[in-house]
Amino acid sequence: MQVKAPRGTYDILPQDSVKWQYIEKIMRDSAESFGFREIRTPLFEHSELFQRGVGQGTDIVSKEMYSFNDRSRRSLTLRPEGTAPCARALIEHGIYSGVMPVKWYYLGPMFRYDRPQTGRYRQFHQFGVEAFGSNSPYLDAEIIILLVEILRRLGLDDYELHLNSLGCSVCRDDYRQKLLQHISPFKEQLCQDCQQRYMQNPLRVLDCKMETCHQAIRGYPIFYDHLCPYCQEHYSRVQAALQANGVSYIHDNNLVRGLDYYSNTAFEIHLPGIGAQSAVGGGGRYDGLVKELGGPDIPGIGFALGMERLLLALDMLGKREFSKPSLDVFVVVMNDAYEMQGLQLVSELRRRGIRADKDYGGRSGKAQMKYAGKTAARFVVMVGEEEVEKHFWTLRDMQSKEQRQLGQEELIDSIRSVIETK
Repeated sequence: MQVKAPRGTYDILPQDSVKWQYIEKIMRDSAESFGFREIRTPLFEHSELFQRGVGQGTDIVSKEMYSFNDRSRRSLTLRPEGTAPCARALIEHGIYSGVMPVKWYYLGPMFRYDRPQTGRYRQFHQFGVEAFGSNSPYLDAEIIILLVEILRRLGLDDYELHLNSLGCSVCRDDYRQKLLQHISPFKEQLCQDCQQRYMQNPLRVLDCKMETCHQAIRGYPIFYDHLCPYCQEHYSRVQAALQANGVSYIHDNNLVRGLDYYSNTAFEIHLPGIGAQSAVGGGGRYDGLVKELGGPDIPGIGFALGMERLLLALDMLGKREFSKPSLDVFVVVMNDAYEMQGLQLVSELRRRGIRADKDYGGRSGKAQMKYAGKTAARFVVMVGEEEVEKHFWTLRDMQSKEQRQLGQEELIDSIRSVIETK
């Protein structure tokens, strides 16, 4: 038996989970302040959802999906990304028949069979938002503004926003032919993956991580120069809206994103200070995805942020010190005969919203006091013979060392008056 987490996975221990909770709260609060509501989709879906939605020519589908047959021989896949499941939920529940746009956010684990490295795992976590039902360029801008706002609230202000347009189906088909004509004479110089996929989707070559492929196709036609008038206008309005809201960006002709469903606005957010793996998130518009999955022709746009990359950035850039959650009260039972009273007091404190605990290891009263100091509890309440017989509790402030004898309601009021001012 292997008593070890599978390669590419890891445990989030209590000393680390406080960081996750901090980031998650900022993400949830930010999204909800923009009118987004949470959706939770299954961890696995029918494999066809990702094959059709993400695209057969992508690395995710061809190499990275965790797919398996269940006992009924149906092919299922652990979700590698969150957009396709949201589009599936929109179709399945007929959400599109109500008030539009629909604005959702999600948070949870994703799965891809990839080479583990710093900030990249086979089970990883993403926060994402999706907005369905509007093709307004100002919605594109709002989505990007939300992404930037999350980074700002996390204290990660030194970001680079990369922006591009991937056009609509009309101008993308025209560009695809021109790109194919440029790449074809150099196909033998491409890596094996690009040789297999460039005919199906030549944009995948632009997204290749191999420098030799980029050298082979240097001088390739720029997508921006082949946008149709509608897409040019759409992209110009997105840029103008970002500028009007004080969001700086870099127009990046090499930005094509890695999934087939993207169209028009595409963007990535980088934190250069964390090194080579600087991309912490990105997204874009996917106006044909819902229709491709069997629903009506409804536009959509969204983004996803990698939780592990954000945590790495916060640690490397030293943006925040995370304090461990501490107890408010540790109840010290001075004699085994009063264990019941001690447990009753702990339960009552918890019911009143006070974080409380007690010893269950049979320690002596003196040892319990030492242990209470290790828990960093602000107060200790002592339960002994005198306290039980005279109906009061002994409260000790572990900072000031002041000690008082109080009735239960006075005790609770005293504790709450301190902890509520933290």
